[in-house]
Amino acid sequence: MSPSSRPRRSSPSATATSVWQPGAELVGLVITVQPQSACTLYPQYPIGLHAWFLDQVRQSHPDLSAHLHDEQTEKPFTLSALIDPQSPYDRPLSLSADRPYQWFITALSPDLTQWLKEWVSRLPPVLELRHAPLLIQTWAIAHPATTYDHLFTTAITESSSIAHSDSRSGEAIDPNPDQRTLPSLTSFNLSFISPTSFRHRKHHLPLPVPENVFHSYLRRWNLFSKIEFDTEDYLDWIDETAIIVRHQLRSQKVLAGKRGSVTGFTGAVQFGLVPQAHTEPEFVQLFRALGGFAPYCGTGHKTTFGLGQTRLGWQDAASLALATTPTIQDLLSQRTAELTDRFLAQRKRLGGDRATQIAETWATILARRELGESLQTIATDLQMPYETVKTYAKKARKAAIED
Repeated sequence: MSPSSRPRRSSPSATATSVWQPGAELVGLVITVQPQSACTLYPQYPIGLHAWFLDQVRQSHPDLSAHLHDEQTEKPFTLSALIDPQSPYDRPLSLSADRPYQWFITALSPDLTQWLKEWVSRLPPVLELRHAPLLIQTWAIAHPATTYDHLFTTAITESSSIAHSDSRSGEAIDPNPDQRTLPSLTSFNLSFISPTSFRHRKHHLPLPVPENVFHSYLRRWNLFSKIEFDTEDYLDWIDETAIIVRHQLRSQKVLAGKRGSVTGFTGAVQFGLVPQAHTEPEFVQLFRALGGFAPYCGTGHKTTFGLGQTRLGWQDAASLALATTPTIQDLLSQRTAELTDRFLAQRKRLGGDRATQIAETWATILARRELGESLQTIATDLQMPYETVKTYAKKARKAAIED
């Protein structure tokens, strides 16, 4: 491709930051990227997006980077995989040079929100992924820069449009105009555009059970906001009063983070409240606030590796019902799950989290080796010593052929 025909990145203008309210505690961004040439991503490329983002933080704010790495509970950010705006439920691996793709980033803490504001004013020209450098074209605000107090109070007093601002013009863009208002008093719709799952008794639960969904949101809300609620009381109320009004869902098994696979769901759900819920008006207010919070914090686990991407509103999920040819991601996740089950069965006497972690690590390494990836690449992605990965690969291969 000649230099003149390559996609060019537009420099962000000051008008884009003018809608970034001072003192903002959370925000959602979308970065538009475009390949320099047609390319194929490796199945676990969200690991690369995760590493690239953290390295960007490290380069300009080492203390914040150390905090993000050391945080043992919930991370104050989410990252999507690359999204085709024309087909948000798809997970493209083959990228076209003439098509833009979107990458969503959210921040849930004031420090990281402020860092993002400074970072977008000096974005690097290229997002470096293995064998697939992506030109950064533009950025925009996908979910308004706001505060937890504003999110909580506006959820009950007004219907606020959630739009984003074009980095070139500063004008608001509403990508889903018929479903972009904050939740109504009694119900709202959420769309889960990437596989979503919950940890439940050491297993994955691929269902939008209201108690699990709102526990996911409340856990992050209590951690990052200054408006805390008693978890047990609120979840008891959710269990008694929150219902699923309608849904359109599909389950699928996907690779999850650095190791293992997860069965998750994608699609849309309408959550509602029964009439007796209104005997607890503050909980009703929180119910709506958490609905508005969902696009920022994501749903379920592995949200920093592309899972649990959530949007307010009912995004058309009709394509979910269509049969599709398995992708490399599908085949790799299925093989990883199959090997994990086999290795766990062989180690059933050990039990516990340690056995599960070993089984998932062995399965991930062997499945990726079978796909043709090098030990060095796998070691880099898993942040493990090369010799350790080499040893695990040998042990996993031997265990895989045992009865």
